[in-house]
Amino acid sequence: MRRAKRRAAADGRSLTALIEDGVRRVLRDGGRAGFGKRVLPPVSRAVGGLLPGIDLDDSAELADAEDIQFAGRDA
Repeated sequence: MRRAKRRAAADGRSLTALIEDGVRRVLRDGGRAGFGKRVLPPVSRAVGGLLPGIDLDDSAELADAEDIQFAGRDA
């Protein structure tokens, strides 16, 4: 918002006029003004799995493993 206020002042017009121009541009350009082709993030190619001894069906064991990791010490 501060940048918009500074820009409006530098151009010698009101913030409202700057916002109106922006809305007109978006409506005129179909809402994609300044945005090129849509780019998707890369898909991870990582491999791996669970650490040895981790059983996803045992929630108490998972909580213990998380507590040990949080405390920074080994079991």
